[in-house]
Amino acid sequence: MQAAPASALGALADPPTRMVDGAAMDYLLIEAVNALRVSSAVASARARKIERDMVEAGLVPPPPPPAKQQNPRDSASSTSGKISGSADEDEGVRSRLEVIGMHVGGNFAERLCRDRPLFSDSLDVIKFVCKDLWVSCWDKQVDNLRTNHRGVYVLQDNAFKPISRISSWEGRQEALKRAKLYVALPAGIIRGALARIGFQGTVVPEITTLPQCTFQIKLPKNP
Repeated sequence: MQAAPASALGALADPPTRMVDGAAMDYLLIEAVNALRVSSAVASARARKIERDMVEAGLVPPPPPPAKQQNPRDSASSTSGKISGSADEDEGVRSRLEVIGMHVGGNFAERLCRDRPLFSDSLDVIKFVCKDLWVSCWDKQVDNLRTNHRGVYVLQDNAFKPISRISSWEGRQEALKRAKLYVALPAGIIRGALARIGFQGTVVPEITTLPQCTFQIKLPKNP
């Protein structure tokens, strides 16, 4: 059996870099959010139908009736029923986007850490996220990094690329609500990269002013 040439083995070990359009990730995220929102609405409607069928068949007790409003002018009570379904669907979309992001982040970390030595502590890992991972995913480094030296790190990006073009004709609050969906995938990427390196932690995104975004990362002191 003839041995494979060294060039072919080298190509397998170190495949050539393939370029993609810089806007491809933006378009993918837009379509992913829309597709998952529709999918989540369908799944919620299917679950409600199954629950109604089980109630009609006598397999489960009927749900309690909704509480009556004492003051119809109370804005909190009058709008809670209208937005509860939408909030549940958005939460389902966020969780699914984060799971997808964890797979992407884990693969990114494997690629970026291939030729690196093991990380000595959590601060080195956070520096890797702020520089290598951020540049690979969003074409820039983190603008600001803060820590309390107890395992809590706050990463701030003043012009976060995934939400840099988000706006809404309905006003600032609606634009912020939409932006919270679009940072679920990046939060999953960060969490997935940390998990693949060996650091299990939590990643909580926060948006107060577009296009600025902060990520609070909590890590154990020792991996």
